[in-house]
Amino acid sequence: MESYSVINNICDNLTDKEYVTNPAIAREEEIKKLMIVLLAPEKSALLVGKPGIGKTAIVEGLAYLIQKDMVPDVLKGYKILKVNSSSLMNKVTIGGNEMLSVNLLVDELKSMSKVILFIDEVHTLVGANSESPVDLANILKPCLDRGDIKAIGATTDIEYETYIVRDRAFLRRFDKIDVNEPDEATTVQILFKSLPRYEHQTGIHFKYNDYITTMLLESIVSATSEYKRTYGLSAMYPDVAFSVLSQAFSMALVDNRSEVTILDVYNAIKISKRIYPDSIIKELNAFREKFSKICIDEGIVLPVVTIEEIDSME
Repeated sequence: MESYSVINNICDNLTDKEYVTNPAIAREEEIKKLMIVLLAPEKSALLVGKPGIGKTAIVEGLAYLIQKDMVPDVLKGYKILKVNSSSLMNKVTIGGNEMLSVNLLVDELKSMSKVILFIDEVHTLVGANSESPVDLANILKPCLDRGDIKAIGATTDIEYETYIVRDRAFLRRFDKIDVNEPDEATTVQILFKSLPRYEHQTGIHFKYNDYITTMLLESIVSATSEYKRTYGLSAMYPDVAFSVLSQAFSMALVDNRSEVTILDVYNAIKISKRIYPDSIIKELNAFREKFSKICIDEGIVLPVVTIEEIDSME
């Protein structure tokens, strides 16, 4: 039978990644809960929260701490393998036999130790029924019972209530950890401490000192607060605020500039598809007033934007 490694083909080793900063900023409590669950015999963890609030970042944060040797002794030396549930449903033909990737993965894990398997969108693999042809809890049971193979699942609140609460076998082995949306002040902190990562990836940086930069990030977070967001599952902190911050960096990059300016942030808010048009107008008005003195000093003109202009960009 020819050799095929599911781990090499569909898994990402998060403990081998290069992290410029801790990817799980302001998530110390969730990471602590995650470690406590993983240290319990015969238990694995299930992260539950709305899309875009940083469930994957929490797992990457644990991988970062493992890299830095900043975890309890029993977790040192572990590696975290990330796999998307859809990849586990793929079929692979080996030696003329067709097999599910999830079964091949379990066979491979049996010969390994000190592994944490992170499965995103884990609800699609829960419960053997017409919608999900596998029963993840029972498939992973031989590995999880050994104790040195752990699992972390991630899913949304809706999918948890719809699929997972029905599966008693899964719930016996996985402890739920609620991941809540950060508040505005925490989201500003997350954005600020993530700037080194953006600067590393793009090679450019914010033009201003920490005080003015923080003011700009506060404006981004204010513009993307709950009732200003367009309806959508992904419109959550910090994801929705990161989308505007990314656009500001892109504005500078497209003009071949090395610095992100006030105008870049202004325009990033202006073109955001994740903020209601009337909210954009109000936020841009507040933005012009907030930064009027700095704009005068730097000779920057922030043009007045109309609702018709915003609507024309739809």
